[in-house]
Amino acid sequence: MNLFTIKFITITIWDVLDILIVYLIFLKLYQFFKGSRASQMIFGLAIILLLSFLARILNLQSLSWIMGHLQTVWVIAFVIIFQPELRRILILIGQSRLLRRFFAEPKSKTIDAVIESSLELVRRKWGGLFVLEREIRIKSIRENATGINAEVSSSLLISIFNPSSPLHDGAVIIQNDIIEAAGAILPLSDNPDLDPLLGTRHRAALGLSEESDAVVVVVSEETQKIALAYQGMFYRSVDEDTLRGLLNKLFFIGNENR
Repeated sequence: MNLFTIKFITITIWDVLDILIVYLIFLKLYQFFKGSRASQMIFGLAIILLLSFLARILNLQSLSWIMGHLQTVWVIAFVIIFQPELRRILILIGQSRLLRRFFAEPKSKTIDAVIESSLELVRRKWGGLFVLEREIRIKSIRENATGINAEVSSSLLISIFNPSSPLHDGAVIIQNDIIEAAGAILPLSDNPDLDPLLGTRHRAALGLSEESDAVVVVVSEETQKIALAYQGMFYRSVDEDTLRGLLNKLFFIGNENR
């Protein structure tokens, strides 16, 4: 279906849809990289693509040739310079809820690592605080922590919460099977109905769960009990099977019904 014609170019409804999809892709990329060097480069790439499109519409041959070659160089430079960021995007896409419903394996590396680490911390009588980030980003908390950016593993998590480690008092932040930061300071809950016997780790876990959709797992150093906080609710003294069931339900099935 033709909508209108600009000189020799006929615009159809599919062309409009194509432009809209490209716009949404660039918008999502910009939002993902907002505040980083990549956001400025994406903006520059969008301008080059726009100029190239206008040059073709206006039949400006020289400008079209220049923009076409510059566009290719810009894309290659973007891929080379921002490999880590692009890797994170691919991980994010690969682990989206929609794809997980069709292709997800029965077990998650993050879930296995957190459960294994929690049980080992209980055995060693160490405390721990695991933040499993979801859709709502906690950028301000992550920026004030110590960057790790390492693949999640139980051995690394256990070493972080070793009492001799300088990062053991804070929380680890995990996103898409990557330990992004450690030693993170979480906001404390000011809920007056909380059990007064709850320690700082539990109040921090509940505080973050009240402000975001993150799932927070707590290992108590005093009681050697495992708890899970989500959406301002506490699941206390959970065993291995209960913890695995809750995590699988939250990350593979969807939000838990409250």
